[in-house]
Amino acid sequence: MIRKLSEHSRLTARDVAELRKLPMMTRVLDPDDDIVRQGDRPTSSALVLEGLVARYHLLPDGRRQYLSYHLAGDLPDTQALFVDRMDHAVCAIGPAVVGLIPHAALFAAFERRSSLAGAVWRETLIDAAIFREAITNNSSRGPTARMAHLFCELVYRSKAAKLTTSHDCSAPIGLRQLGETLGLSLATVNRSLAELRANGTADLQNGRITIRDWKTLSDIGQFQPTYLHLRKPLDP
Repeated sequence: MIRKLSEHSRLTARDVAELRKLPMMTRVLDPDDDIVRQGDRPTSSALVLEGLVARYHLLPDGRRQYLSYHLAGDLPDTQALFVDRMDHAVCAIGPAVVGLIPHAALFAAFERRSSLAGAVWRETLIDAAIFREAITNNSSRGPTARMAHLFCELVYRSKAAKLTTSHDCSAPIGLRQLGETLGLSLATVNRSLAELRANGTADLQNGRITIRDWKTLSDIGQFQPTYLHLRKPLDP
């Protein structure tokens, strides 16, 4: 959490000490386990400790629309601090571990250190920027460009989080889930992935995204990482 907030906010030694005092209960998740469900009134917020989790909307027919993915260090449900009822769910993508921090403890920390409240609020605003980019991606780009953009984002964020030092990252996302993220049929997912493999730019296999030609892939996906608002942008 300290590392994640430091990506976009300046934390003082007192801020860090306050974060280290936060109580946290650890929860181990199996693939598809929900951390919080649509309609819940949660009393704690999750910090991703290991693995990958995702926000999603559950549709009336049982289908899902995945909204965003969250890596170790991310706070995937900070909106729950400011709204009474969740309008989306958060689940594990593959095995994961999260820490649950009581809202009361977070609000007490915010009262003692207003700079922490600002950092968590900025985290929420950046999440909103990721949502906006996902809307643009799914509505304005073709299937292969959508996939290219998502792959670039996940690898770029993994590098920013120091979860990888190369152009690959853990991503145990199934093809059905990939379609439910990008608004594509399974057949179109397969065609788009085959195209990226054929042109030698990227692959998703055995739970990992591998980018072989960053420049070409980022050009295909029109990926510009400014919406992630990092204090120190990476040189990919």
